[in-house]
Amino acid sequence: MLTITDNAATVVKDLAGRATGSPAGGLRISASETDSSNFDVTMIPAPQPEDQVVENDGAHVFLEKTAAEALADKQLDANVDAEGSVRFSVLARA
Repeated sequence: MLTITDNAATVVKDLAGRATGSPAGGLRISASETDSSNFDVTMIPAPQPEDQVVENDGAHVFLEKTAAEALADKQLDANVDAEGSVRFSVLARA
């Protein structure tokens, strides 16, 4: 199962709170319809019925089935640059 770093958890909680206004909101990762090796990332107020839910310290990441399978052995990280731009990274888990 995908794991979430503490940095990513902080970023996801902040973005989800601002974007959805819901404590149940989170980041949804799904396989791109045009290229299954790419992923679409959106903030949504609640998971879709078939989504796998990953949590860390109150942050929610919702994974569509294909994305959950592709990211099962990975770790989600996030960084915020000086201008406030967020960059998510998918890392191999040690």
